[in-house]
Amino acid sequence: MASIPLLRFTPTTPRLLPHPLNLNFLQTRIQTRTRIHTKPTSISASYNPIPATDRLISAVAYFLPFFNGLQYGRFLFAQFPALALPFQPILPLLSLYRSLPYASFVTFFALYLGIARNENLNKYPRFNALQAVVLDVLLVLPMLIQRIFSPGQSGIGLKFTVWMHNGLFVFVVGCFVYGLVSSILGKTPYLPFVTEAANRQM
Repeated sequence: MASIPLLRFTPTTPRLLPHPLNLNFLQTRIQTRTRIHTKPTSISASYNPIPATDRLISAVAYFLPFFNGLQYGRFLFAQFPALALPFQPILPLLSLYRSLPYASFVTFFALYLGIARNENLNKYPRFNALQAVVLDVLLVLPMLIQRIFSPGQSGIGLKFTVWMHNGLFVFVVGCFVYGLVSSILGKTPYLPFVTEAANRQM
């Protein structure tokens, strides 16, 4: 029988040993190729500015609780007359507002029904008008409580009345300035105790 020659295979390429250097090299190549072929994701942010009409309506709405809340500043004005100076420019407008019969009543329902509940308007002026209405309602409650309980004109009752009026006046002026400036800038004002009530009515 003829002998079958044995075939010997010799490796033509060197084997890659599982050496840490080889693994690091492969990982670096993969990361490099991934960075090259990966396209950057573009992030686009949309900005919708508040229209000037909506900002104007929102700013004017805060004049209702402001005019009705100025009565709580009489004790501060009597004690510190200089505090009344910043309000001098609006006195003619305030006098006209108070001279009209049922002006506060008509303005309240016009603001509530004509703007806050008007589905044809955008949400921004409706929300600010509703905040102004809620703030105006909150200002009426202390006056009703005062008339019911009649704390008196002297002693502890008078001090309580003065503290309540001063605190309400500062609160009203702060809310008015904050709401007015925020509305002009097109930002949403968040008033304490008012925004939560307005959100439940939206």
